[in-house]
Amino acid sequence: MRKLILASASATRKKLLTDAGYNFEIAPSDYEEDMSLPLPPGELAMYLSRGKAESVAKNYNGEIVIGADTFIVYQDKILGKPHTPAKAKEMLNILSGKQHSVVTGFTIIDKENDKTISRVVETKVFFRDLSEKEIADYIATGEPLNKAGAYAILELGGNFIKEIIGSRTSIAGLPMEEVVATLKEFGI
Repeated sequence: MRKLILASASATRKKLLTDAGYNFEIAPSDYEEDMSLPLPPGELAMYLSRGKAESVAKNYNGEIVIGADTFIVYQDKILGKPHTPAKAKEMLNILSGKQHSVVTGFTIIDKENDKTISRVVETKVFFRDLSEKEIADYIATGEPLNKAGAYAILELGGNFIKEIIGSRTSIAGLPMEEVVATLKEFGI
């Protein structure tokens, strides 16, 4: 069995792959994301996921490497990780009571067979109306600071969601239905 490498330090991506029954190693990517590239969101997500996968794949030969990138799109504007409480508050206020898209690109690289596949999954998410107190209390947990769009669906941020149309795991950072199907194309 060929070794699988996850080019991400994301605990959520690790959990999703583990829960799906895969044995893998983690090799976080040192790829520098550039969210300002003039690409449509789906193409940008695939481009960034490929950059992450390639930056890790260069250190391996016979392994299969998975890279992924996830961000929020609201009214054609990309919302990445807020990093600060003020930016998290701004993002959560924007998303409150509205619909947005979560775009996840993933790339799987098999250098041994010179095969690379990049795909993108878009999921529609509807937030319920959030109170200022809910937003402040959530930000105080620290959870939203390093999450695209300032929320984590599999954690406390999942309480803000009214409806999802599409892949729940894609919102969490790795669209497992599509990843599993693509890994089968690589014989895994």
